[in-house]
Amino acid sequence: MKKTNQIVAVIQARTGSTRLPNKTLKKICGKPMILHVLERLSNSKLIDKIVVATSTNPNDDELYSLVKNNDYEVFRGSEMDCLDRHYQVGKKFHADLICKITSDDPLIDPVLTDKIIGFFLQNLDKYDYVSNVHPPTFPDGLDVEIMQMSALENAWKNTSDSNDREHTTTFIWSNPSKFRIGNYKNPKNKNLFLTDRWTVDYLEDFKFVNAVYEELYNEQKIFLSDDIFDLLKRKPEIKLINEKYVSKNKIH
Repeated sequence: MKKTNQIVAVIQARTGSTRLPNKTLKKICGKPMILHVLERLSNSKLIDKIVVATSTNPNDDELYSLVKNNDYEVFRGSEMDCLDRHYQVGKKFHADLICKITSDDPLIDPVLTDKIIGFFLQNLDKYDYVSNVHPPTFPDGLDVEIMQMSALENAWKNTSDSNDREHTTTFIWSNPSKFRIGNYKNPKNKNLFLTDRWTVDYLEDFKFVNAVYEELYNEQKIFLSDDIFDLLKRKPEIKLINEKYVSKNKIH
């Protein structure tokens, strides 16, 4: 696929989670979770630049240093205004398209990410914003949002609502009259995976992800979502680890 747009992936990350403090720094197979997210996303063939966007809060100093010392780009901005954080990253790195990823998702699939980005690139004349979460047809934790920088700038300029500022894209996807919204649907049974929770908000989520990594992690090869599905078929007990939180989906 011929690509001329500068695609910048922004990984939103901070250590101040109230439900599971310092989760981005918690180790899985001996490596902090944020580095697994970066490692996996680095296998994307369509993303030009990956930037961790954290806050200026001193509590995030360790996160900043960790990312920087592992030779990844990191940007610091407002703790609660994540919309501004994304916009400033886009400006700094001359983005045409912004791909929003969260540090909660250490099972992010780079192949699926590229499929969603590719779908957007093929439909730039139709959409300002594309995701696989409105409505969701994949497990929570494989979430990808990609948008035109012009759409992000529009949101940045035109909303002062604290919820919109905190969650970055709500102003865009909740205003289909203002923005052209696209959704990448799971080509498989769309209802099959809605009870799968692969994101990390609670300790049980972390234990689930850790169990998956212990089974599948190999430093030489990235495991993908199909590998996880196969594992959970073989060992359904792993899926039970965070089952009680299945109904708690995050706001994008």
